[in-house]
Amino acid sequence: MRIDWNWLRSAVLGVVLAVTAIAGAGAVEKLDGKLYLVIAGRQPVSTLDPAQKYDYAIRMMEQALYDGLVKYEGNPPEVKPWLAESWEVSDDGLVWTFHLVDNAKFHNGDPVNAEAVRYSFVRTLELNKGPAWMLQDFLAPEGIEAVDDRTVRFTLKKPYAPFLSFLPWWFIVNPAIVEANSVDGDRAQTWLNENAAGSGPFKLAKFEQGKAYWLEVNKDYWKGFPYEADNFGGIIYKLVRESAGQRAALIKGEADIVGGLTPEEMEKIAEREGIHTTTLPALTAFGLKFNTQNEHMSDINVRKAIAHAFDYDGLVKIFNGEAKLQTSPFGDAIKGKIDVAGIPRRDLQMAKDYLAKSAWPDGGFDVEYVYVQGFEEERQMGLLLIDALKDLNIDVKMTPLTWPNMVGRAAEVDTAPDIIAIFATPVSTDPDAVAIQYHPTSFGKYYGSHFLEDEELKGMIEKARNETDWSKRQPIYAEIQERIVELQPEIFGMMRNRRFAFRDWVKGFQDSPIRMTEEIDLYPLHIAK
Repeated sequence: MRIDWNWLRSAVLGVVLAVTAIAGAGAVEKLDGKLYLVIAGRQPVSTLDPAQKYDYAIRMMEQALYDGLVKYEGNPPEVKPWLAESWEVSDDGLVWTFHLVDNAKFHNGDPVNAEAVRYSFVRTLELNKGPAWMLQDFLAPEGIEAVDDRTVRFTLKKPYAPFLSFLPWWFIVNPAIVEANSVDGDRAQTWLNENAAGSGPFKLAKFEQGKAYWLEVNKDYWKGFPYEADNFGGIIYKLVRESAGQRAALIKGEADIVGGLTPEEMEKIAEREGIHTTTLPALTAFGLKFNTQNEHMSDINVRKAIAHAFDYDGLVKIFNGEAKLQTSPFGDAIKGKIDVAGIPRRDLQMAKDYLAKSAWPDGGFDVEYVYVQGFEEERQMGLLLIDALKDLNIDVKMTPLTWPNMVGRAAEVDTAPDIIAIFATPVSTDPDAVAIQYHPTSFGKYYGSHFLEDEELKGMIEKARNETDWSKRQPIYAEIQERIVELQPEIFGMMRNRRFAFRDWVKGFQDSPIRMTEEIDLYPLHIAK
């Protein structure tokens, strides 16, 4: 890989870089005799604290720095043992007992024991951020017990069938490190924004917010690695804000892996020697979320008018056919998904009929559309929206924002925009992972930026998630899907393929539909000359 000297001069830990050539492929960065793989991504890592928040960049880094009891792998994604080598559940579904491996260690050498697991789950629940929503209705701090050094027991408040399916996103922190860096009772939240206290396959070498994040291989990783590469030093996640810049970096050899290129860029780059491309259908669903509590979008007839005016065929064309329209709020791989009759497609007359029933029968107002800055497909979606709503005499104001600023806008009903572009990846294949996005507990999260209030829907969601018998859950989830479509809290868009391109010296790339947008499992990645 060719070196960008201006960038590396400030980023490299005070160590002099050397460059080693690879036959027919430019050069590879080499630090202290080790090769470093560079991923060029558009989303910054706003925190490394696994209890605070997550998005694809955060989750990618956290899974490299930390371990969970279990981990998702493969296609279709399956929950595999990790820190827990085995587990069992009581007949009534209330008690889950996990048995830990005996050799796991944190980066400082402390053992990963049952108390560390208990502490980590309690911390996440009590901070009530990030992944807390997944289990907070079913698990209380007092229900978590370190039975002995290698056994941890969870006693749920009520049965919850999807419990195991959410555990891969609950990472284990080192209690001693966290407590040592706690300031004014913050439980090290500030310190963990840019530091780590994990046991994962990589250690944090350098954190340059807004520029690059350096990981070095944890050579003493308790689980070992699925490859032999003594000359592999680690991974650099470098921020490149525009997809055109990502593509250029890959071609020039300034990046080894890029994700999220436009379909046109993928076609062009796939023709180049030494570059591989891959696509995989994802669980991720795209929607244009409406703020159902603001002036115009609180009118269901306005929402339905916009949904029926939208150009769905144009949406798929943006992805050169590498996408599939949703036929339900649930993605195809979600258990219990049905095709909902009457889900909107472009029908201008129906759109005008709905608008005529609203408080603005002739339009004459504007709406704000917020999307990720530098995300070309989302910009094109905004252009589709502009063209579609002209026919309804509704103007669209396009506002590009960085992802953290988008999340900030979506956090409050008074600041959430009229329409926001959201790619939402369920963290489980269980239907509760999608249904809960339409429950009031999701308000203020990016996927809950619709602020949809409906007591009937709320009751159905709660009933379904408290039931462990699938034969009883299944019909409830069918009703939930139909009710969500009826309420029209968004334009139900499409499920796109995940797209990555990488140089041929990159080995170990493994994809899975469970991963978010441009998230990559860094554990098996390495460079082979």
